[in-house]
Amino acid sequence: LKCIASLNGDPAVHGFIVQLPLDSDKPINTEKITNAVAPEKDVDGLSSINAGKLSRGDLGDCFIPCTPKGCMELIRQTGIQVAGKRAVVVGRSKIVGAPMHDLLLWNHATVTTCHSKTSTLAEEVGKADILVVAAGKAEMVKGEWIKPGAIVIDCGINHVPDSTKASGKRVVGDVAYSTAKEKASYITPVPGGVGPMTVAMLMQSTVESAQRFLEKFQPGKWNIQYNQLTLRMPVPSDIEISQSCIPKPIDQVAKEVGLLPDEVELYGQTKAKVHLSALKRLKNQPDGKYVVVTGITPTPLGEGKSTTTVGLVQALGAHLHQNVFACVRQPSQGPTFGIKGGAAGGGYCQVIPMEEFNLHLTGDIHAITAANNLVAAAVDARIFHELTQTDQALYNRLVPSVNGVRKFSDIQIRRLQKLGINKTDPAALTKEEVNLLVRLDIDPGTITWQRVLDTNDRFLRKITIGQSPTEKGFSRTAQFDITVSSEIMAVLALSDGLDDMKKRLGRMVVASSKRGEPVTADDLGVTGALAVLMKDAVKPNLMQTLEGTPVFVHAGPFANIAHGNSSVLADKIALKLVGKEGFVVTEAGFGADIGMEKFFNIKCRYSGLRPHVVVLVATVRALKMHGGGPAVTAGVPLPKEYMEENLQLLAKGCSNLNKQIQNARMFGVPVVVAVNAFKTDTKAELALVVQLAKEAGAFDAVECTHWAEGGKGAIALAQAVQRASQTPSNFRFLYNVELPVTDKIRLIAQQIYGASDIELLPEAQEKVALYTKQGFGNLPICMAKTHLSLSHDPEKKGAPTGFILPIRDIRASVGAGFLYPLVGTMSTMPGLPTRPCFYDIDLDPVSGEVNGLF
Repeated sequence: LKCIASLNGDPAVHGFIVQLPLDSDKPINTEKITNAVAPEKDVDGLSSINAGKLSRGDLGDCFIPCTPKGCMELIRQTGIQVAGKRAVVVGRSKIVGAPMHDLLLWNHATVTTCHSKTSTLAEEVGKADILVVAAGKAEMVKGEWIKPGAIVIDCGINHVPDSTKASGKRVVGDVAYSTAKEKASYITPVPGGVGPMTVAMLMQSTVESAQRFLEKFQPGKWNIQYNQLTLRMPVPSDIEISQSCIPKPIDQVAKEVGLLPDEVELYGQTKAKVHLSALKRLKNQPDGKYVVVTGITPTPLGEGKSTTTVGLVQALGAHLHQNVFACVRQPSQGPTFGIKGGAAGGGYCQVIPMEEFNLHLTGDIHAITAANNLVAAAVDARIFHELTQTDQALYNRLVPSVNGVRKFSDIQIRRLQKLGINKTDPAALTKEEVNLLVRLDIDPGTITWQRVLDTNDRFLRKITIGQSPTEKGFSRTAQFDITVSSEIMAVLALSDGLDDMKKRLGRMVVASSKRGEPVTADDLGVTGALAVLMKDAVKPNLMQTLEGTPVFVHAGPFANIAHGNSSVLADKIALKLVGKEGFVVTEAGFGADIGMEKFFNIKCRYSGLRPHVVVLVATVRALKMHGGGPAVTAGVPLPKEYMEENLQLLAKGCSNLNKQIQNARMFGVPVVVAVNAFKTDTKAELALVVQLAKEAGAFDAVECTHWAEGGKGAIALAQAVQRASQTPSNFRFLYNVELPVTDKIRLIAQQIYGASDIELLPEAQEKVALYTKQGFGNLPICMAKTHLSLSHDPEKKGAPTGFILPIRDIRASVGAGFLYPLVGTMSTMPGLPTRPCFYDIDLDPVSGEVNGLF
């Protein structure tokens, strides 16, 4: 049944049969098996649906069982008209007799069905102009019964004793051939008559199935059902809109976009994981168009990048009927329950169900928490054991004797090779080699690996660990970070498969030894365990938008301290699924100077994918702030400067828009500006932003109203993106990774931020020297800086220039594959505010529905 389901879902297979009888020593329900075959692929015509259609005369919309179909073809080739003739069918099986009766009837013969219990069988046979025998009894019909000149079709295959044959038997039909041939005008021999024609009809039905498939489905176009939005004014709350829409079953979404049943792992009715086998199956498919959504430097209110991403895909899919996928990040519980709320989009542009999107989803973040904290526990445990045991005791525990045999594990072999020890026999190591193997000699002052938790818990920012008496006084200060800042999250986002993820996990550097050598997860021996914990998290999560377009939700690295983009794997699978003319729209975190720059220089560098269009989201209120308007705060009414028309303030603030357009064009990619309209914006203000964006070099700039109107409000944006995607792309990276670390940082600071130069503080200078010495100098750069300004100072709005960018430290995410300089003084993740978001979240104990606002 599993095999049948897989073939049913495979668009490359147009017909298949289940060979009967089923060969098994255990009972199998044959009808259940034959009915499991999709009717449109049932070229044997044995399913109840095809049989039912045949019985009521729907001959053009069903598959006819191949033996009766072959019999009809043989009758036609005699040149005799079937209509009006008297036909007799002997046998009533589902495979031959019953469908033969129906087929003759709908070809206008007068049909009688007989069987072994028919008392007047010889009399009935004698009336037949057309006789079809499928009774399964050797030479049951005698030649003398047959009407002179009748057409005789013998479907029987029987074995009778024959001493003249080597096998001791011969094959005969259901009709006594030697006497019947004297009376019939046409008769089929056995063997060699109906059998070969049955095979020919099977192949003909398969060709017919392929023809029907091509007539029904346009190659490359999804057969997708979109949801019709019922727009309300004023726009209700996000959760109210989300829960008013009934999502399509997620297995239906998967089928619509061309995923096979065995490539989809359902998590309830509205979300699923997609197996990486889909990417392997589709490897020869051409990629679609690749679009990244970014923004100007945002305000604390957010400018609607996620909403625009969803609005754009709804417009491309539900309104312009293009194959389109959105690829977005999974939100962290920290912001969701802290000060920001959810990240599913907003208004009539959301990923649904938004409560599932925002809470847990399929557990990827929990898997990262478990994997990260396993590494942290392994670091401290290894320090403890090395401080309390001799070399030999450590060796006996690390390489134990099992049934008198010692054997190195694969991970220990890798460590020995790293140490330059090419031995595989545990007994062959010298004392010095044993010492090198068992002692990582971690310097506690160099530990960079922290424990994580996906909650804004301010009291865990600095802690003391190891205070239990069992730790024998080996305590140290440590901290908890938020889960999505873990390097494992960045590894997940940048991996292009299980093998690549495992290698990246093993390369993660957790500390340095007292000799100054990097200590990795592989050195700790945890790589395999990490891969096992992450084996499901590596599969992208499939969801849908309000209008029924597909969405991949996968990975959620922050954009200020990591690279801020969803996973490479989700993008790669989506690009294959949409096909050459389709679109994949992904979102880069924060402004173009952060998320987009990292998307290009880090994500595209590792994925090998090349973008076609940048969509730059801007809002009037954010541009006014960059023009010198007062600060804004989430949850606080906007100052009057943002409520009233002020073209002068707006024009001044467009310097930020101008700079971010330049930043995108620096990479050789056309820019379409999406002006996300709010009800406080005037027509003159919106028109001014569009005008100045085009003057700054944008390919196009359009006003968008998707928050209030769904995909309909982003049709103009979608059309502009389509046009931009057809222009030549001259994508290029900002820097060559072979450049010195300092030069790469300087290029980003000067070209993207507008700085005149950089200043490396002493700690940063030491790290440049250390990482270069350790062989990490050729990694890309992931700048960790404030998202509220192009500079390092969140108070500097607009497009500041001439400033010196201070680099206070540099850290290495070697597994993920980048160095991240710490720019200026960055604020930590805020703790829970006095009134956190979860005050408004509740659960209806009767219906089980989530209520309140995210």
